[in-house]
Amino acid sequence: MTTLWNTSGKKVDKTVQAYTVGTDYVFDMHLLPFDIDGSVAHARGLQKIGILTAKELKDVLRAFAELRKDFTLGRITITPEDEDCHTVIEHYLVEKLGDVGKKIHTGRSRNDQVLTAVRLYMKHHVALVRTKCLDLADSCVEKADAYQHIPMPGYSHTQQAMLSSVGHYMASIAESLLDDESFLASVADHIDKSPLGSAAGFGSAIPLDRAYTARELGFAAVQINSLYCQTSRGKFESAVMEGLSQVSATLARLANDLVWFTSQEFAFFDADDAVVTGSSIMPQKRNLDPLELLRGNAAIIAGNQLAIKELSKNLLSGYNRDLQLMKKPLMESMMSVEDGLEIARVVLQHVQPNEKEIRARIHPGMFLADIANDMVLSRGVPFRDAYALAKGMEAKDMDLAKNIREKRSLGAPGKLGLATYRARIARARRSMYGRHRFAKTSSNMS
Repeated sequence: MTTLWNTSGKKVDKTVQAYTVGTDYVFDMHLLPFDIDGSVAHARGLQKIGILTAKELKDVLRAFAELRKDFTLGRITITPEDEDCHTVIEHYLVEKLGDVGKKIHTGRSRNDQVLTAVRLYMKHHVALVRTKCLDLADSCVEKADAYQHIPMPGYSHTQQAMLSSVGHYMASIAESLLDDESFLASVADHIDKSPLGSAAGFGSAIPLDRAYTARELGFAAVQINSLYCQTSRGKFESAVMEGLSQVSATLARLANDLVWFTSQEFAFFDADDAVVTGSSIMPQKRNLDPLELLRGNAAIIAGNQLAIKELSKNLLSGYNRDLQLMKKPLMESMMSVEDGLEIARVVLQHVQPNEKEIRARIHPGMFLADIANDMVLSRGVPFRDAYALAKGMEAKDMDLAKNIREKRSLGAPGKLGLATYRARIARARRSMYGRHRFAKTSSNMS
């Protein structure tokens, strides 16, 4: 297939061709549906300013609907010779419509095409990640509710510190996920600007109505300066990557804790066979491999975030081919986080606290702070004096349930504030599904 830029027919060295294409043709399969969306909006904009007739637009929309169907059915591929999804789309239209298909690139560059497609991709997948964050947070809240009375040591410096509860631990993961979702909501607002119509970064003599195409695609605003549209590439992706890194940090903490807490040394939790693997040489092994991979993927995502930051800095204002290399780390990270949130949810369904083992491992020394606090409250002893007195005492026959109940400051084991989390989840869902601006697609544009 002939590339869009090689109209002379001169052959490029195969090594150069393969190197410059890289893995673009692979990751553009994820972009193609969003490039169709952008192209449909652009076609409507061309008809609005008289470049396409009403009949031509109708034919173009029909061809895009057929392309979307063919893609869904697996009939569309992108080869290294195609270079990218933009080439495949344009050749598909030309093959179906002849000269009408050749009009589709009027006033547009592959630069603003890929900007628009990636922006739409990020909007769509950030919304998916936010939904999965809320789903997992919801699961953690339910676990916190169910296990709020089961005692569990709290740790400081990797040593038992004070009594906590399984519910308290699960609530901490829930709140972390809710903050991650909230951060991603701000990122979603930040990137909700349309670059379509900025062309190669210097605008176009074609009188495109950029506000119109922005509305057609469901963007909240137009990214105005055409050069900034290009130089924002990397900045917007980096903002998304920071959101993904926040989520992956929460998942890594949950994964690491459960890897240790299900070990024989702790035995705080039991994992069902459904989520463990074994060893090829040691018959007794039951490995929580999904969580080890979940923990490790946080490092990969952090590295991908740094790669995107480094790729986009110190470049001359305008488009630079270096930016092509951002697709792989962005999309791999997005898929990793989406999969990670799902695997965490599944694993949590198959992990239960082992209350008997937890109680057996609770060290009485962790109650000395409670003894000091009791002196302050019941006898009016200054805390520092109470601290010194308690240090030489021994805690015996502590009522663990009573100890948990007495920790009543907001967010403590005895006052988890789960209603607040449920309200946040409900509010976030309403925000996403009640007022969210979803992009129109060629499949519902007739």
